[in-house]
Amino acid sequence: MGQAKRRKSTGQQGSGGRKQRQPGLIIIAVLAVVSMVIAGLWWITQPPAPTSSALPDVAEGTAPFPAQFDSVGISLGDANAPVVVREFADYQCPACARFSTATDQLREKWVETGKVRFVFFELPLPQHDNAVPAAMAARCAGDQGKFWEMHGQLFDHQSEWNTTGDTQGMFTRYAEELGMDGRRFGRCFSTDLHREAIDQSLALSKQLRVTSTPTVYVDNIKLTQPGWAQLSAVVMRELADSAE
Repeated sequence: MGQAKRRKSTGQQGSGGRKQRQPGLIIIAVLAVVSMVIAGLWWITQPPAPTSSALPDVAEGTAPFPAQFDSVGISLGDANAPVVVREFADYQCPACARFSTATDQLREKWVETGKVRFVFFELPLPQHDNAVPAAMAARCAGDQGKFWEMHGQLFDHQSEWNTTGDTQGMFTRYAEELGMDGRRFGRCFSTDLHREAIDQSLALSKQLRVTSTPTVYVDNIKLTQPGWAQLSAVVMRELADSAE
């Protein structure tokens, strides 16, 4: 009896059968690895429990953040909100652009419901040539009631304008796309109308010894890992404490 007949009679497969099974096994293995990676990413991005000892805190007796400085920044939300989140940021900073997604969630979940007030301070770093013009663009947009819209536009399109040599032209285009009067915006921008306010924000950061961006405080607690996970957990803890 030949080998082919013996395999047929005993149910044994030849090397060709083994090769046919290999692609299926590879696909199963790849799917298993992908599932593990997705599960791992989901786990590490979940906010820690508000009672977690790993969250940043302040020593007992630490003075509150000096609320009188908030007038230097741009505030959003109920003035009497029980929790205040403050961010020092540079519009040209890539990490700040990434963190802006967390502040978007913060605004939707807690600022708009009156539980949190958010204050944004400009901290243009010296190595970023377009950081001050970007801050000026946001302030000029604020004159037309569009500060937060321009704020989001600048972070969303950071890679487009961060190396441009024509900041006025590009930012005026953004203003017009957001429904603003381009000529009014251009006059504000070209005359450095809000430069003093930006300089005050920069001076405040130096006074508070804030040197990196983004630097984020929840009340008087400085985040050690700025991002939605830690931000949301600390905010929930502070809201729970304020309700006691």
